[in-house]
Formats: sequence, C-alpha cells, structure tokens
Amino acid sequence: MTQPQRDRLAAAQAELLHALLGNGEPPAGFDPERLRVEARSLLNKRRGIVAMLRPDVVDGLGDRFRPLFEGYARAHPRRAGSRAREDAAAFAEWAVAQGELAPPKKRRWWRRAT
Repeated sequence: MTQPQRDRLAAAQAELLHALLGNGEPPAGFDPERLRVEARSLLNKRRGIVAMLRPDVVDGLGDRFRPLFEGYARAHPRRAGSRAREDAAAFAEWAVAQGELAPPKKRRWWRRAT
C-alpha cells in the first residue's frame, strides 16, 4: 500500500470514528441508520461503564446523569489509549466545572472511609 493510499484510509477511518463517537456525519457508502444504531450502542456502553466506576456521580446527578453524559460524550469522544477510569474522572470533573455536581469533599488522611 502506498503512502497516499494509507493517508486516504486513515482519513476514512477518522471520519467513521467521528461519526460513531462524536456525532459526525456518516461517511459515504455507510448506512446512516446502522451507524446511528452502532453509535447509540457505543454511547450506552460508555455511559454504563462510567456509571459502574463512579456511582457517586450517578447518585449526585440523579435523573440528569443520562442527558448530561450524552451531551458530554458527544462533545468529548474518548481519546485513543485513554482508560475507562480516566474517562469517568474526566466526566466527573466536567460535571463539577459545569456546576452540575458538587465538588468532592476533601478527605483527611486520618479519616477512615465509611
């Protein structure tokens, strides 16, 4: 494969990922409905993982968790190589910065977790 072919393939893959993870337009040749279904599935999976890792955030946001996370996820696709815990922490930090979630209380080193 030549470099121009690799470049075109990389651009097509980036366009597909943007459609799946960042709410971008479907690339030419792809069924928009199937991409929409797959994008929804990936979003649900990501939201479920964040909920599992950060139940405190889910509790703090209550019914607002789902719509807030969906808006966040569309605007902030996961970075390549990032871990799920980093993603969950980034969402929590974003929610605090947006004023949607109270900042975490600082824990003193001598206090036992309850």
